[in-house]
Amino acid sequence: MGVKMKQIRVGAGAGFAGDRIDPAVELAQYGDLDYLIFECLGERTVAAGQVRRREDPRAGYDPLLVARIGAVIEHTLATGTTIVTNGGSANPLAAADAVAEMLRERGLDRPVRIAAVTGDDVADTIRAIDPLVWETQEPVSAHGTDLLSANAYIGADSLVAALEQDPDIVIAGRAADPSLYLAPMIHEFGWSSTDVELLGKGTCVGHLLECAGQLTGGYFFDPGPKDVPGLARLGFPFADVSADGSAVVGKLERSGGLLDVRTCREQLLYEVHDPHGYITPDVTADFSRVEFTTVGPERVRVTGASGTQRPTDLKVSLGFQGGWTGEGQMSYAGPRAEERARLAGDVVVERMHTVHGVPSDSLTVELIGTGSAFRGAPGARGSEDITIPEIRLRVSGVLGTRAQAEAVRWEVESLYTNGPAGGGGARGTVTEVVAIRAASLSREAVETTVHTREVQP
Repeated sequence: MGVKMKQIRVGAGAGFAGDRIDPAVELAQYGDLDYLIFECLGERTVAAGQVRRREDPRAGYDPLLVARIGAVIEHTLATGTTIVTNGGSANPLAAADAVAEMLRERGLDRPVRIAAVTGDDVADTIRAIDPLVWETQEPVSAHGTDLLSANAYIGADSLVAALEQDPDIVIAGRAADPSLYLAPMIHEFGWSSTDVELLGKGTCVGHLLECAGQLTGGYFFDPGPKDVPGLARLGFPFADVSADGSAVVGKLERSGGLLDVRTCREQLLYEVHDPHGYITPDVTADFSRVEFTTVGPERVRVTGASGTQRPTDLKVSLGFQGGWTGEGQMSYAGPRAEERARLAGDVVVERMHTVHGVPSDSLTVELIGTGSAFRGAPGARGSEDITIPEIRLRVSGVLGTRAQAEAVRWEVESLYTNGPAGGGGARGTVTEVVAIRAASLSREAVETTVHTREVQP
């Protein structure tokens, strides 16, 4: 009888910043997990975190991080499950402080160790080195707007260093999505940073799990051709990973959703431009020979992933101040709704030009309900093809100043009494725009540090 290979179970607790919390609680309580991963960052969310941190030095982390950890901590401590997250966003140390404060208020009955990983914030280095921006092939300094943020995609090695401190919770900033899952595998199995085949296999598992409910049918669901049961109770996935990199992904039977070969295939290709060369901080993964095999109810075996060289440079997500978005909306209903909505849009555009000095081509006018979502697409339906009971006017633009953006909202709202007739339900927003770009930075220029703190009962 052979020796049983070591295996760990990693679960997906979140796939983006605004994800649901209850599926993570279900996994923490019933999933028998070794690790629970909260993936909470996108390129815009980390830049937005830097904006919040600029306004308040105690802010900048994922706004739902404390709620997420607070919801699962009782279960993870009871089962010995380690939480790993990039929800520290732009301020991992402040995130650790906030989580520690929450734990003290909860009055837990044993010490809790938190490890915070810093070093992905490389704004000062970027300003000094002044690399080329990928999208423009011009130096960062050539972009006339303020550099709001520069965060390097750090890999699993920084998270492994944190896991070596035996923490209950690891909080990082811009750690790459699949690296959050790969780090526990490296830590538990002792994988080498040069074993690109194993790193490729682990990265494939991380990529499948990183978007949470997408693997269990959320993004897959399309009524009729691709039905998914129990969507309101959608459960999040987990993976049983062995030391040789083999893995079986699955979900709890008690949860809603669907996990099968089809959902796995779709998620494998999600955001992957080149299946032969999916570049991460840890490895250039090769998904071109991945196969999925059903091995039980909502259990799928993953095989065939591999990898090649580890990149010498790390991607850096750059955030620039990109102006202000102003938006105003108004509804029109009944006879001649489209004509009135179209006239209202013309009025707003004219007044934005004559009163506020905004060029007409800086604004977009949409008549939602007339096929505007498909404007410009071949075969898009026009108003002559459909009966229109109501129209939602939307006027928006990215403008140079906050005052101009406020004027868009104001001018739409003023239609209430200034015509045309029958407008109602006015809404408006003004939002600072963060323009996202990217650059490369030598791996040696990014130095991460692990900070540990122990919360006493």
